[in-house]
Amino acid sequence: MCRWMRSASMLWAAGLLLATALVGPLFQQHMFSSLAHRLPKSPPSVYPHRHIHGRGMADGVRIHLPEGLTRDQLQSFRPFKEWMATLNRSLARQTTASHPFHADPYVLRSITVQSFDRFGGNRLGFVKLAASVSNAAGESLPGAALLRGPSVAVLFMLIPDDSDDADDERYAVMTVQPRIPAGSMAFAELPAGMVDDAGSFKGAAAKEMEEELGITITDDHQMTCLSELAVAGDNDEGLATAMFPSAGGCDEHVTLYSHERRVPRDQLRDWTGRLTGLRSEGEKITLKLVPMRDLWREGARDAKALGALALWEALRREGRL
Repeated sequence: MCRWMRSASMLWAAGLLLATALVGPLFQQHMFSSLAHRLPKSPPSVYPHRHIHGRGMADGVRIHLPEGLTRDQLQSFRPFKEWMATLNRSLARQTTASHPFHADPYVLRSITVQSFDRFGGNRLGFVKLAASVSNAAGESLPGAALLRGPSVAVLFMLIPDDSDDADDERYAVMTVQPRIPAGSMAFAELPAGMVDDAGSFKGAAAKEMEEELGITITDDHQMTCLSELAVAGDNDEGLATAMFPSAGGCDEHVTLYSHERRVPRDQLRDWTGRLTGLRSEGEKITLKLVPMRDLWREGARDAKALGALALWEALRREGRL
């Protein structure tokens, strides 16, 4: 009986070894084949960022780039340059003894660019990255960011020229257009647009009014920068004088302007339902007139409308408009 059990055990062990020899390579081949679809085709480019320096920067901060994006392209991307400059100043402030992180300051250690989008051919539009920021204790700060750059929005108001009381009859112009990121085909918002590399904020605002509203601004004094009038206080970090609608995940900041003009009453009807926008850029915009007293309700989903309305009303209460 014992001899039979020993023989059975030996046969079982031999069978196991044979099965391992036959199946093992097939299993390994399957595993590596499966992993091959998950691994990148080529390793990302890694560069030391020679232009990052300062108190809050680790020596040899490295930038990891995906395939198709070069270091020169990233460093010439205006949103990246401005984001880096602002972050550098903010980290450097930790040297001040009164700073809450002075005892164990945070340091930028690396940047990984995860993806990017191009607009109009080769122009860099969006950059998604993850910045590694931590202190000596190993505590880290959330560093995921979508870089897209600054934008402008305009609170454009129309007043009938025969109205004796402008406050009684004042209309805000809103645009209604598809906004796929919001899942909407008819999103109501203030006229707005991005600021390109060469443009100024006021110039971008005037350009948007011409493209979306058909209004030409020839005098800089016709445009009032609500953001500049409202923002005050400590700005040692060098933050933009603008509204940050999503500071937890995006660098975009919106400079808010206002503009008003009197028009013949019969022209007010012409504004409602007017089709505008640059068709060559996929813009399909319908204009909508909203009484100022209803703007908070009509624009409740639009941060630009709520921000501009709040600043406009507060500045008027203080007699600064």
